[in-house]
Amino acid sequence: MAALARPRDGRMIGGVCAALARRFGTSAGTMRVIFLVSCLLPGPQFLLYLALWVLLPQERSSSSATAW
Repeated sequence: MAALARPRDGRMIGGVCAALARRFGTSAGTMRVIFLVSCLLPGPQFLLYLALWVLLPQERSSSSATAW
């Protein structure tokens, strides 16, 4: 399993679904569909997404230079 970090590529909004997809070995599209379907169920899914967006670290860049 990969480390849980928001990737810099392959993300649409915050990269949370892409990070979870990498972690569990599935495609980002599949994880996005699972998230959208789960939003139809009662619960704090959207709040959990926002919390993960804030709490998950960004993936480290491959270059050591700082991009502006």
